[in-house]
Amino acid sequence: MHRFQTLPSVLGLAIAGLIGGMSSVFAQQAIPACQPPTSGEYLLLVVSPTANNQKQLRSALPPELKTITCKYLNETVTRIGGFKKIDDANRWARYVSNIVGLSAIITTRPTTADVQPPQQAPQQAPQQAQRLQQPPQQTANYNPQALGEGYAVLVDYYNRPELANNVQQVVGGNVGFVSYGQRPYLLAVYTTNQTEAYNTLQKLNNGGFVASIVDSRKVILLRSTVRL
Repeated sequence: MHRFQTLPSVLGLAIAGLIGGMSSVFAQQAIPACQPPTSGEYLLLVVSPTANNQKQLRSALPPELKTITCKYLNETVTRIGGFKKIDDANRWARYVSNIVGLSAIITTRPTTADVQPPQQAPQQAPQQAQRLQQPPQQTANYNPQALGEGYAVLVDYYNRPELANNVQQVVGGNVGFVSYGQRPYLLAVYTTNQTEAYNTLQKLNNGGFVASIVDSRKVILLRSTVRL
C-alpha cells in the first residue's frame, strides 16, 4: 500500500524533471540576434556554435572584455565589442584563432562624419536592384561556387546596387556579387593576405561603408564582376 501511495509522487518528480529539461533546451535555443556595432566601433564576432566553444572562449578572454552569445545571420557567435581601432580587433581575432582555434568575423559601422551623402540612383536602378536581389538566370556566365581559403571583405549594399561603383573607386578594382549566410553582399576583396583584407576594411569604413571580414570558405561567389 505504501508503494502505491508514493508512485504518484515519483511520477510527479519525473514529469517535473522532464519539463525542466525541456525548458532548459528551449531556453538555450532562444539565442537573441546580435546588436550591430555602434558608430565607429569595430565588432568581433567569434563563431562558437557549441556551449563548450563558448566556455573555452570566455575562459581565454580577460574579464574586462564583455562577451554575449547571439545570432549573426545563421551563425551562433560570441559578440565582443568596444574596439575603437581595427588593429585592436585584428589582434584579438588572431589571439582567439591561435589560443582557442575559433574563427572570427570583424565588422564595423562608419562614423557619422565619414558617411558620404548617397548619390542619386539612375532611372534603371530599380531593375538593377531586382537583378541583384533575385538569383540570376542559369546561363554560361552564372556558375555559383564557394570561394577558397582566405578572407572575404563584404559590403552591405542595402538594396542599392549603384553603391558598387563607389566601392570600386575605394578598392581600385572590380567588385563581385556573393551570398553569405543566405544574404547578398558586394565582394570588395577576396585574398589570402590578412593584412590586405584588414586594410581594405579600414578603407571602406573610412569611405562610409558597412563592411565585414569573414571566412571566405563560407562565401558563395555568384558573379565575379558587377556591371551596372
